[in-house]
Amino acid sequence: MDFDNIGEMALGSRLRALSNMVTEDAEQIYELYDIELKPKWFPVFYYLSNQSEGKSITSIAKGIGHSHPSVIRLVREMTKVGLVKEKKDKLDGRVTNIILTKKGIELSEKIKEQYSDVEKAIQGALKQTKHNIWLAIQEFEFLLNEKSLLERVTEQKKIRESQKIEILDYLPEYQVAFKSLNQEWIESYFEMEDADRIALDKPEEYILNKGGVILLAIHDNTVLGVCALIKMQDEKYDYELAKMAVSPQAQGKGIGYLLGKAIIEKANELGASYLYLESNTILKPAVSLYKKLGFKKVAGHYTPYERCNIQMELKL
Repeated sequence: MDFDNIGEMALGSRLRALSNMVTEDAEQIYELYDIELKPKWFPVFYYLSNQSEGKSITSIAKGIGHSHPSVIRLVREMTKVGLVKEKKDKLDGRVTNIILTKKGIELSEKIKEQYSDVEKAIQGALKQTKHNIWLAIQEFEFLLNEKSLLERVTEQKKIRESQKIEILDYLPEYQVAFKSLNQEWIESYFEMEDADRIALDKPEEYILNKGGVILLAIHDNTVLGVCALIKMQDEKYDYELAKMAVSPQAQGKGIGYLLGKAIIEKANELGASYLYLESNTILKPAVSLYKKLGFKKVAGHYTPYERCNIQMELKL
């Protein structure tokens, strides 16, 4: 496979190919030193070589970064050839440790010369490289532990898909979509209330004509999400962020965040100082989104909604 032409997305395949190359050499290196050991046994063998009292399967798996089932398979194979055996833990008889046998201990002494030669050979090869692969792997592992490759790919997927989304102002022909998207999520968790019906049936009268705003997220002429700013008659709050809904078929694409950012920008344009919203803690993704947008929890404000059990504000 021409990895250079494929590029970085073939990282996993290239690492496997490199691993196969090193493993094939490792088998011959063991033969060179007359060491009866398979490359795949090495992590368990080396780990146990430094544990005189042995270790449990769980401890071995944690110590070498393998899965529990993988270590069980390796230990079974090594037991069959007489390299390891089971032994009850001295402090806790319920725990079974894996230790090297006499044959394993003798092999751990015999292999030390091979260790020395292999280490010097690898160090010599690394000195000839411009980029030290060992240090690069350590750094890359650290980054993937902070944020997995799956998370990073998911982020890029959201970015790509969000670039196809248009954020548009409300038009009368979108009233059905505005209502249906909100009604869908409300009835999935709660019941429609009078305040819902008023806002969703007559958005022009209840929201727009009173100085509010409605934005829509649209892709290929399909409304995927909606959000509103409702003008408030309040000493502190200028607008309420309300009626945010995203189509179930479009969730996970970052549309809620796009709408939230756009509606906050609209509030800034309108000269608002504070935004207010109401939600319910059962809606964990929504509450998480509001926190991501900068909203903080408050309490004590009047609400017409029975389902509201959390109130939040954003200082602009």
